[in-house]
Amino acid sequence: MINKRLLVKNLLAHNDENSFYDKKRFISINQKEGKAKFLKHVCALANSNPNNNSFIVIGVEDEDNKIVGVDFFDDSKIQNLVNAYLDNPPLISYENIPFPHLEEGKVVGLVTIKSNGNICTLRKNIWKYYGGSVFFREGSISLPKAYGIELKDLNSEAVATIEQHARNNIELTLDGVIDFINNRHKDLESNYKVFKEQFVVCWAGNRKVVKGQTYYYRVDIELINEQVKLFYSNLDEVTITFNEDSFTTMEFVRLGLGDKQRYYPLEELRITFQENGTYQIHTNLVFQPPQYDKKVLHHIFNTNNSILSKLENGSVLTPLELEDLRHLPDTHLICYLNGFDEAKEQMEWAKNGTKENHPKVFLALQAALRVLRKVDYN
Repeated sequence: MINKRLLVKNLLAHNDENSFYDKKRFISINQKEGKAKFLKHVCALANSNPNNNSFIVIGVEDEDNKIVGVDFFDDSKIQNLVNAYLDNPPLISYENIPFPHLEEGKVVGLVTIKSNGNICTLRKNIWKYYGGSVFFREGSISLPKAYGIELKDLNSEAVATIEQHARNNIELTLDGVIDFINNRHKDLESNYKVFKEQFVVCWAGNRKVVKGQTYYYRVDIELINEQVKLFYSNLDEVTITFNEDSFTTMEFVRLGLGDKQRYYPLEELRITFQENGTYQIHTNLVFQPPQYDKKVLHHIFNTNNSILSKLENGSVLTPLELEDLRHLPDTHLICYLNGFDEAKEQMEWAKNGTKENHPKVFLALQAALRVLRKVDYN
């Protein structure tokens, strides 16, 4: 079993970017240019490593390898993105790796790419890259190839050595459990569960009961053996259930207009553990967005846009407008889910416009955009 935090450290210590490893300060797959560049690197790494894993480490400064972290990214449908744009797509996973020195909510992103052994190509045009393009790694650069295409095994031995050095042990597991419960989450209700005598899942959060149902908020869930953060949110509520074979979370979002709020199930995540030391993670988006009268939403949408215009111009908001701004992440999310497509772009702008002076609204916008990303991937 590989400790992913050790794996990241070993990758960073392995000279610099090369044909099986890339590093990024951040990625922006919600924008066309960022999505295209990400797909290019995935394609190039898959073609340059037909017989071994390749990796992208996200949240690292390029010049000095300083680990600065990125926001927790819930990527459960990122494979759908790769499948949509690449022929012979590799298997891909995005994992959130906690590091002790990073501030709360910040992690290092680890993208693991496993080629299917065939040449990976871009299926259709995106940004400035044309459908049919093939990319390979030359040193630390992903470049197009127009001729002489051949998959070569150059890195299997080096990657196998790095992964071997990142193997987990009982000391690392125990240290991880103690640190999770006693240090990082000493102010929250914390628990752990051992599955199949091998896997340790830790979770922490605040408990509340609504209409007989127990929810957790400010939730952090980690698979300690691999140092992978499975779930993190300061806002959304989740339910947690488990038996001897599996650990399941159901994430809920609280939506509504005015005081008429209710919980809507968003996504189920289930980890199933096997006796042979393996596990599978399955996700299922179950979200059914609430529908509202379009006339009511038009009024709310126009009011929100007026507030965003005042923010852009630096105008002072009235107390009533500040209250509407507090609800804007939820109401603009509802507008988008009811057919107001431009609401998403406005929420992206609002996230930047509220970060400095309205931090609670900024965090709520991050959570709302995360919901939209899940819905769009699905």
